[in-house]
Amino acid sequence: MKNILWILLLFTAGFPAQPDAVEILERIDNNKDAKNRVMQSKMVVHDRRATRTIVSKTWMRGREDAFTEYLAPAREKGTKMLKLGDQLWTYSPSSDRTIRISGHMLRQSVMGSDLSYEDMMQDPRLSNLYTPTVMGEETQLDRPCWKLELTAKQDDIAYARRIIWVDKERDVVLEEQRFAKSGKLLKTMQVHSVVRMDARWVIEHATFKDELKNGEGTEFYVDEIEFDADIPEYLFSKSGLRR
Repeated sequence: MKNILWILLLFTAGFPAQPDAVEILERIDNNKDAKNRVMQSKMVVHDRRATRTIVSKTWMRGREDAFTEYLAPAREKGTKMLKLGDQLWTYSPSSDRTIRISGHMLRQSVMGSDLSYEDMMQDPRLSNLYTPTVMGEETQLDRPCWKLELTAKQDDIAYARRIIWVDKERDVVLEEQRFAKSGKLLKTMQVHSVVRMDARWVIEHATFKDELKNGEGTEFYVDEIEFDADIPEYLFSKSGLRR
């Protein structure tokens, strides 16, 4: 019996233990966390009729607050969006009106993209929303990944279940599937490139796809990002939308 135990110990000694699923999820969250950040990005929206490129700049304070100004195209220039906790407003310069986005409006598309206002409103820390389980190991972008299943902790979360592929070394999600309570696939995300910025890994280029819509999805590019930057306080107020 002792010989059998020694054989088992020797056989398993060279294999690292599978990490705790909660620990993996927390590492993803910690990699994204920052006191604040300023980001310039663009969305390339591919729909059935045409392709549009939308450029924006976003100032984020912690995880709860964000102010976005759209810079291009000319038709969208000057449109602004303010998120304060669980409240969201948009400002349109053409109508000079500020509108609060709530209820069923949160499910609407942002600028015709494959992302909804609801996607933007969710808590960015996945560990606050989901209970994770390790499903196995796979490869994405030629990188070894943990495959995790995330189950919503509450009924009012937009996506009842998610499956994510997490880069083992970089703690970045490289692919994602989002499901409804019924099990129907609603949205997918595929990362194309990741870059190192300020001692953390950041998704540089990804494609989001609303699986209930036609079209080739929405490409998202991060052009510039600065962490722990100085951000004017007035941006995080409704009056800042009209400035």
